[in-house]
Amino acid sequence: MSDIRRISTNRWWHKKNSWIFFGIFLFLVFVRISKGSIYKDFYYFISKPFWPGQFQKEVILNSIEQESLIKVDLLKKDNIRLREILSLQESYNNDNISAAVISRKTGSWWRQIILNKGSRDGVKIGSTVVGPGGLLGRVKNTSLFTSSVRLLTSPESKLGVWVDRIQVNGLLVGSGDDYPNLVIYSKDADIKVGDFVSSSPASTLLPPNIPIGIVKSVEEPLQAKKMAKVVLLAKPHVIDWVQILKVKFNE
Repeated sequence: MSDIRRISTNRWWHKKNSWIFFGIFLFLVFVRISKGSIYKDFYYFISKPFWPGQFQKEVILNSIEQESLIKVDLLKKDNIRLREILSLQESYNNDNISAAVISRKTGSWWRQIILNKGSRDGVKIGSTVVGPGGLLGRVKNTSLFTSSVRLLTSPESKLGVWVDRIQVNGLLVGSGDDYPNLVIYSKDADIKVGDFVSSSPASTLLPPNIPIGIVKSVEEPLQAKKMAKVVLLAKPHVIDWVQILKVKFNE
């Protein structure tokens, strides 16, 4: 009689295990389909007490000073460019969204930050994100309460940029480290260490004249192009607050 009870108990236990594993499997499938948005929203609530307060003064103030000097120079020169004949983006000045950084992966391959503003706040995929110093990246995806930003250092990041001193467009490509590559498709381009890099006036993805960085080193010309390393002005590993730019198109 005891053997029969033991067999019955074992069968019931195995059946319970099966339901548990089936439930876990359904949960994982749901997370996969939702692209982790439930997890991000959950993280939003549990991390809320630990959100950053004030900027780290020394790094941030230095970045703001550099940003201001570069912006003044770039804006003066951009006034003589005939942007009205191009269908390019311009940023609204009054409707930008302020957001706090609640998670960051600035040292990993993925290189992204997560913000505490999402689709309910009007954040859209592709929006430009800036911090003290200049451009950080663009919004990669959103959940209801959060948004993920692909940083300029990510290997997935590719953006058109402008080297103002030599009046040349280039391509900024993330390399998985702190210094993205600047590619200029002319081996005769007179690029030098110290040149300022900003968002391109010809870009269809970003507003113009956003400071990005300074050329750190220049490599030997390779076939029909030149490559350089860029030090970014905005430091994602210490920035606590950012601005998400709302954009419009010229008609």
